[in-house]
Amino acid sequence: MSDVAVRPDPDRLLAAVARDEARAARGRLKIFFGASAGVGKTYAMLESARAARARGVDVVLGYVEPHGRADTDRLVEGLERLAPLEVRYRGVARRDFDLEAALARRAQVTVVDELAHSNVVDGEPRPRHPKRWQDVEELLDAGLDVWTTVNVQHLESLNDLVAGITGVRQNETVPDHVFDDADEVELIDLPPDELLERLNAGKVYVAEQVRTAADRFFRKPNLIALRELALRRTADRVDAAAREYASRAAGSKPWLARDRFIVAVAPDDQAESLVRVGKRFADALDAEWIVVSVETPAMQRLPAELRDRRVRILRLAESLGAETVTLDGPTPAAAIAEYARLRHATRIVVGDPKRHGWRAWWRPSTPTDLLRRCAGIDISVIARREDRVARARAADAGAVVGAGPPVRWRRYGYGLAITLACTLVGAFMEPYFADANQVMVFLLGAAIAGLRLGRGPAALVAILNVAAFDFFFVPPEFTFHVADAEYLVTFAVMLVVALTVATLTANVRQQTRVAGARERRTASLYAMSRELAAARGRDALRTIAIRHVAETFDARAAVLFPDAAGAVQPSSGSLDPVEYDAADPSVAQWTYDHAQAAGLGTDALPGAPAIYLPLTAAQGALGVLAVLPRNARRVLLPEQRHLLETFAGQVALALERAALAEAAEAAKVSAETEALRNTLLASISHDLRSPLAVIAGASSALTDPAVQLDERARADLARSIHARAEDMSALVSNVLDLMRFESGRVPLRRHWETVDDLAGLALSRVESRLAGRTVDVDLPASLPPVHVDGALVLQVFVNLLENAAKHTPAGTRIAISAGVEGDAVRVCVEDDGPGLPPGDPTALFAKFQRGREESDVPGAGLGLAICRAIVEAHGGTIAASNRTVGGARFTFTLPAQAPQ
Repeated sequence: MSDVAVRPDPDRLLAAVARDEARAARGRLKIFFGASAGVGKTYAMLESARAARARGVDVVLGYVEPHGRADTDRLVEGLERLAPLEVRYRGVARRDFDLEAALARRAQVTVVDELAHSNVVDGEPRPRHPKRWQDVEELLDAGLDVWTTVNVQHLESLNDLVAGITGVRQNETVPDHVFDDADEVELIDLPPDELLERLNAGKVYVAEQVRTAADRFFRKPNLIALRELALRRTADRVDAAAREYASRAAGSKPWLARDRFIVAVAPDDQAESLVRVGKRFADALDAEWIVVSVETPAMQRLPAELRDRRVRILRLAESLGAETVTLDGPTPAAAIAEYARLRHATRIVVGDPKRHGWRAWWRPSTPTDLLRRCAGIDISVIARREDRVARARAADAGAVVGAGPPVRWRRYGYGLAITLACTLVGAFMEPYFADANQVMVFLLGAAIAGLRLGRGPAALVAILNVAAFDFFFVPPEFTFHVADAEYLVTFAVMLVVALTVATLTANVRQQTRVAGARERRTASLYAMSRELAAARGRDALRTIAIRHVAETFDARAAVLFPDAAGAVQPSSGSLDPVEYDAADPSVAQWTYDHAQAAGLGTDALPGAPAIYLPLTAAQGALGVLAVLPRNARRVLLPEQRHLLETFAGQVALALERAALAEAAEAAKVSAETEALRNTLLASISHDLRSPLAVIAGASSALTDPAVQLDERARADLARSIHARAEDMSALVSNVLDLMRFESGRVPLRRHWETVDDLAGLALSRVESRLAGRTVDVDLPASLPPVHVDGALVLQVFVNLLENAAKHTPAGTRIAISAGVEGDAVRVCVEDDGPGLPPGDPTALFAKFQRGREESDVPGAGLGLAICRAIVEAHGGTIAASNRTVGGARFTFTLPAQAPQ
């Protein structure tokens, strides 16, 4: 047998590296952990703080609860202490931890006592977080080390165990992930006898509280059990650390595939206990766990109190680190079994069966049904713990739980109407049809009742239909006596079939309603994504997001954006009724700065009536989505919350895409502008160099006294200077004209002009340039006038004639002709010169495009570009082509009618 080298799981190694990188930028948390109050956690923490201060560590006391103990007060002396925050609530001032002061102080170590403490959410000033452990989390995120204290009874997953042991339910709890993620946990232990001695000596509580504490909580059996829980919890942490180290060490044993189990909960009094048991299972097995709630037709009929309880249970599960899923199906067992196979679950945890005896025989309970359906999957049934707290709650809330949904008597009235209608139809059919056909009518009525009225009315219709068939149609009629005993079998089968059909139809109706709601949510997400993909601009995206979020969640919504300084601006005050114009900018600012959700149903600023979600993309937060629901359940249910987060993610991606598109467009414009600038400088510098050299040489000769020039030579030099200056002026004018046309700032001063007048003026202007060339003008007298800006169209003629003069040799014939073409006049300027250069003729009308790059013909390549800009501004077209007999042809159109 050969030895096989085993390597650690790479996924676990990558996860560990990611955790190490995250912790490098995060402060370190040290917890002084004990079984109960009085074991000396605060004392030990302060001793450690004094020792650290003696070593030169910057330690500050953020908040310490002395409980009136003299020994603790002496340890506080000499240590820097932050002033407590004065919070007023109902006229009473309370001292609390000042988070802002601690963030501003930025000590190396901040000491914060009582990690499980609840802040006064409704106080003034209003705290940022409802729990102190959330304040501590913010300190850690800011890179500050924190020392704190916590008792075992305050761990969320152990809350029900402690309540069962002591009979006291702890309302202040800390999520287990805070304890699990702590960098160091120091167990402060004290034997129960010594703790009771401290209690009796008044070293735990003041005198008037000692008797109450001893009677309710501080009893030796309770203390022993709590001590065991604390020791076990600490041991579990040590064991987890050892296993993590082993998994990362080279040559360690391989990890098997992690278990994955499902905790099935219903909105009953055992649900919270099941969730906490699931958390303990997950910690003990190092397994993934999923909390599942099934929306059956029966759950749809539950009162609002129980449906709200389901929301609280699922939120509790998420706070403990579970994945939460809401399923729908005809029965819980069917939906859970299918989902367990889909997720490859190894175990299913369910509560104690609620149906026993004949009820369980008629309709098996969920655990029994799961055993039948889930072959190969372990089923763990958790017994119900009837502790004193649960019994007290059940006694207080029994009326609410047992009340059930309100009875809709109108539907039962409709059921009676259906039975009456079936009876009338049966009476009409009796002379013509057999009894079997009448039975079908009554079965049809039961099916209709199940489809339209629900299970209760459908069951009533099934029973009444059997009774009506017996009474009216079975001999002897109008009595419930049966002459033929075979009808008893007919009645029994008819009743069973009617009840079955009615029940199945009612279930399908409820499932269709649930599936329809899910389909609508998916369709709304798809519709919003499609509209966001097609929209352009931040304002358009904002309008689309507000509309879809408001429709999907029956809420008012707002999208708030930061300004250039990063300050979130309030909504624009739109008249749209679905826009949440009262969104709190301060809450939105905190959400934007921390990239975390705040407001309703969150851990940050939960007193706000709306929920605020950051619109986070790859480049950071881009804005904030604020949603004010009309019904809080629409955003508090985990699946609804996840859907809302998906909406926010889609909006953030759309905003990021729009921002990137704007940046890309700006970069493109900048690049084109830079290219245009470089081309312009290169062209102008090239075309200005020659005339400047001529002007400089001629002016130097004129001003040099050593050069003897006659009058004719002086006149030639002056004319040369004048001609070159005109060339430079024309070049600059062309550049300016082109820039004005491209910016759209050239108004057209249209008048009625004749083509022959414009052509004649153009020929007179370029007469000197056309020297040595023959010009033929063929303009019919019947040409209609054109409605144009005469000065601009004159420039078109001039540029085309100058272009012909530049690129044709002496002796070339140039022709100007025109004709009517629809509602326009087409003008043609052609020559019999060398023709156009090879390539696409339309490229000649681009900026800085010269006919032949190596030509010695002067020019910046702007004349034809200006011609195109002028013609297109008038609504015409211009084109260039080679003549079949040789030479070039330029044609353009001008409007012969005034624009409408």
